[in-house]
Amino acid sequence: MEEKIVFCKGGGCTAKLGAGVLEHILERLPAGNQDDRLLAGFQGKEDAAVYQVSDEEALVQTLDFFPPMVDDPYTFGQIAAANALSDIYAMGGEVKLALNIVCFPEKMDLNILGEIMRGGAEKVKEAGGMLGGGHSIVDSDVKYGLSVTGLVHPKKYYRNNTGQPGDKLILTKKLGVGIVCTAARVGEASQEALDQAMKSMTTLNKRASEICRNYPVHACTDVTGFSFLGHLHEMMGGNYSCIVHVPSVPVIEEAKAYADEFLLTAAGQKNRNHLEKIVTFENVPFAMEEVLLDPQTSGGLLIAVEPSSSETMVKELQEAGLPAAVVGEIVEKSDREILCRM
Repeated sequence: MEEKIVFCKGGGCTAKLGAGVLEHILERLPAGNQDDRLLAGFQGKEDAAVYQVSDEEALVQTLDFFPPMVDDPYTFGQIAAANALSDIYAMGGEVKLALNIVCFPEKMDLNILGEIMRGGAEKVKEAGGMLGGGHSIVDSDVKYGLSVTGLVHPKKYYRNNTGQPGDKLILTKKLGVGIVCTAARVGEASQEALDQAMKSMTTLNKRASEICRNYPVHACTDVTGFSFLGHLHEMMGGNYSCIVHVPSVPVIEEAKAYADEFLLTAAGQKNRNHLEKIVTFENVPFAMEEVLLDPQTSGGLLIAVEPSSSETMVKELQEAGLPAAVVGEIVEKSDREILCRM
């Protein structure tokens, strides 16, 4: 009999705490020990921590795990691993070592856990990294992910909020996977839409990150649970504004139809509430608003690059099989931080 895991109420990156809740908590944490070798930490809302160990090398450290959003254990393992590995790529690093993080019900079939971990292990191998062990606990529900260590040159890592006015914004994957998974949960997603979502979520951001190194990239992040617009807000860092050319945004087309049918996530509505005073929509259809606010699992890289290089960079990303596109640009700060228009 085919082994499956049960959809949870909020799988993948939809299980994240809301951005507003996290800000409230993190701003109250004590500063801790000061060390100039910590180049990036949680204060900057970065995707991973960066710690310099020599003039030529810095560690990139991240951790990510969540409940399943698909019912096939092997595919879930692949997605969870790809999502965790993505933070290393968003910082411009190379994956070196990973540790499994497992929460698993004591009475559930262990073959399911084996398939989850097999999927994760294959993605770590594809990333060029090694699995070094991990930790497991008994839980009422399945959760899986990785702690990942990478390496990067201390002067060549990417921050998420160091873009410059004039930079073009490039997105490397289609949006809408959260909405498609919600539709699948109630049996409304087509096989074609689900296949697109699965392919997107299991695709590593490794190649996109490697291509970034050939261009004058000023900032980079990966699009996950806080949505395209939420991560774009973090990229502005309170210093700049941006314009999003909505028709250029790559999207799984059927996700818009599902959004019109209100097959939405609670996390997407949290994103809307958090960003309502930050984002201005001009003539953007409701469905596309929802896609832009949709929590993504193992989403693409969102890159700020010097404008003269953007077309060439997109061409190279597309030749690598990625649905990349220029989706907007950074501008000087105004009273409308994020302007989305058709």
